[in-house]
Amino acid sequence: MTSVELSGQGLTSVPSLPPGVTRLDLYRNSLAAVPSSLWAHTRLEVLNLAANRLSSLPPGISALTSLHTLDLGHNEFDVLPDELGDLAGLTEYLYVSDNRLTSFPSAWCRLDRLRYLGCTDNRISSLPADLSGLASLRELRLYRNGLTALPESIGALGSLRELHLRGNRLTSLPSSIGSLSELRQLDLRENLLETLPSSIAQLSKLNKLDLRWNKHLREPAWLRDFEEAGCMVLR
Repeated sequence: MTSVELSGQGLTSVPSLPPGVTRLDLYRNSLAAVPSSLWAHTRLEVLNLAANRLSSLPPGISALTSLHTLDLGHNEFDVLPDELGDLAGLTEYLYVSDNRLTSFPSAWCRLDRLRYLGCTDNRISSLPADLSGLASLRELRLYRNGLTALPESIGALGSLRELHLRGNRLTSLPSSIGSLSELRQLDLRENLLETLPSSIAQLSKLNKLDLRWNKHLREPAWLRDFEEAGCMVLR
């Protein structure tokens, strides 16, 4: 394995890299662009471009067929290419948090082996209608966006263990959320929820339900029974 660690070096361009590099860390530099030649390093498994000044990516990133972890967080992206959905080797992490994204491309739902998706602190108001392609996700972080609703297909994420939705504009949840049989944590803080679907009571593995700062929420009668059955409910 060849690892190149260049975080915090004040770089404004990507330097020449050794052949066969598998891990590249360019975190916290001053990169405004990355060259398309970077995609020639097809043995890359981990690529960290977080905390730069990037607003676009050149075509060709799908050549990184060995990539399992990609961090694009804390940049200036308004949009990211649909081509990210072609990264079939992306199994571990995709971080796109703290950008300026206004949409969640349906093409990303082709990442059927991805386990963790961090898409917090953006400006996303809706999700694709069909999320079922993300069936391997174990953790989905969407807090501090502008979501007003979740699609029914959220219930197809049968491997999901943590769902973080703090700081959106949700007024209700789809009943399909009760199909998330592996869910352990559900964070709904700082939304506009008025009701909760009774299907949540079916989540036998849920150990933490955070409902704080939903001023208009009418607590259902089953919630206390659910709490007594072992789920920590934060109000």
